[in-house]
Amino acid sequence: MNATINLEKHFPVLLNELVSIISPLYGGTFIDCTFGGGGYSEKILEEVTNNVIALDRDPCVKNVAAKFHLKYKKRFKFYNLKFSNINQIKKDNVKAIIFDLGYSLNQISDLSRGLSFKSKGKLDMRMGLNDFSCDKVITKMSQQNLYKIFKYFGEEKYAKPISKKIVKLRDNKKIDTENLVEIIESIKKKKSGKNNSTKIFQALRIFVNKEISELINGLINAYNILPIGGLIAVVTFHSIEDKIVKFFFKEYSEVRNSSRYLPNNILVKQYFDQTKKKPIIPSFNEVKLNPPSRSAKLRFAYKLDNGCDFKNFVNNFSYLRDVENLNFDV
Repeated sequence: MNATINLEKHFPVLLNELVSIISPLYGGTFIDCTFGGGGYSEKILEEVTNNVIALDRDPCVKNVAAKFHLKYKKRFKFYNLKFSNINQIKKDNVKAIIFDLGYSLNQISDLSRGLSFKSKGKLDMRMGLNDFSCDKVITKMSQQNLYKIFKYFGEEKYAKPISKKIVKLRDNKKIDTENLVEIIESIKKKKSGKNNSTKIFQALRIFVNKEISELINGLINAYNILPIGGLIAVVTFHSIEDKIVKFFFKEYSEVRNSSRYLPNNILVKQYFDQTKKKPIIPSFNEVKLNPPSRSAKLRFAYKLDNGCDFKNFVNNFSYLRDVENLNFDV
């Protein structure tokens, strides 16, 4: 879950907008939870009073991190770690925590990883520190569970016929990336604005990398380690991510009655200051330069107080985590 892509060059999405938000906080430590190609980290480190702690679950970005170590010395630290484990790192004077939930050019363009429907060969989709690959999902998951993955994580209209055809065909041959695309194309014959395989591949990436739990736990742990006055900023790329982030900030930034059965003077505590409720989206010029950025949304909020238990947040998305924890039952 790193920055977005362009066919020729890596572009950190909404970079100028992010910088305008965090620059008043300059002069401390910033945590880049999705280091990727280092676009955000590099921009933040241009200010010599800033330090960056970068995280990424993908071991392939270690080479990029090594170059940052040479250039920025003690002002830069890197951990090959899932951002859900952000609470495990040593941190001091943290001003902001940044999440960019897209995929980097290097990840998408490496066809051996199977992250894209343009990939060749075995279905993989692992981002790093995984328990299983996509190949196991396609080979071992029941038709009913495949249907749930495609429906809830891909919001795919044709989830049922696609899952049925996968199960039918896999008895006779191993299904690789190209086969999966052929199955999808045979069922979704009408062309839309997006490639017909987009939603299925999104669903499988989310499931293989446990992206729902990663995001929920990452946001909660980011809040827990952030000092009061610090900022959390998140760039999302599809509706499921954005729904989670929107709820996270909105639910705990509004002062309201804790229950309609209680007196009006009993209020839920406010834990965030969400100064801008609507998301920031890319400009026309950015989308023209980097078309995949068109789906990006940036949301942010400042921490006001400690002690939030996030029960409503966790419970609200329990149905997605249930899908994420489906068993291999074939």
